[in-house]
Amino acid sequence: MLTDAVRLAYGQRAAEYTEALGSLSAMAEEDQNLVSGWARDIGGPTMDAGCGPGHWTKFLHDHGVAVEGVDMVSEFIGGAPARFPEVPFRVATLEALPADDGALAAILSWYSLIHTPPHDVPALLNEFARCIRPTGTLLLGFFEGDQIDAFDHAVVTAYCWPVPLMHDALAAAGFEIVETHTRVDPGQRPHAAIIARRLSGPSL
Repeated sequence: MLTDAVRLAYGQRAAEYTEALGSLSAMAEEDQNLVSGWARDIGGPTMDAGCGPGHWTKFLHDHGVAVEGVDMVSEFIGGAPARFPEVPFRVATLEALPADDGALAAILSWYSLIHTPPHDVPALLNEFARCIRPTGTLLLGFFEGDQIDAFDHAVVTAYCWPVPLMHDALAAAGFEIVETHTRVDPGQRPHAAIIARRLSGPSL
């Protein structure tokens, strides 16, 4: 699962990361349009799971979503309330999200699974499914690749996934695919985003 090494790596560089990537001005317009379009249909409590500095949490809040940001990196959560005092944040892991079964209308997981070893990703998707009510949605952003593969991320080792395999992992966790978006920006790794809907019944 997510390791202490990942937590420590981000904790040590939290201020640097927040300065470089902790605002919407650093985010692609296409991503902002995707997230805002998804947000219009949420209609209930939402969690930004792995929120980092909290900029996407604030973005959802500004679009009328009842959202809470959670992250395992206490340095991110410690700084977020000063930047976004109107938005709730707390420390939590993706393995044990602070939500009752079926309590959430939606989860945003924007690049929060990229450091998770591939064999542990299904358990985290099952945890998302546990928290999301039937017909609720998950928006998942990740690095795309021709195969599941590790690479040297700027902070700590990360993984890319082929879209079809991520589709399969989501289906196994009890989701159906609603939309899939892929993009390659100049000088960047391929990007993918999937909107998936929680089916009725228990996850596998």
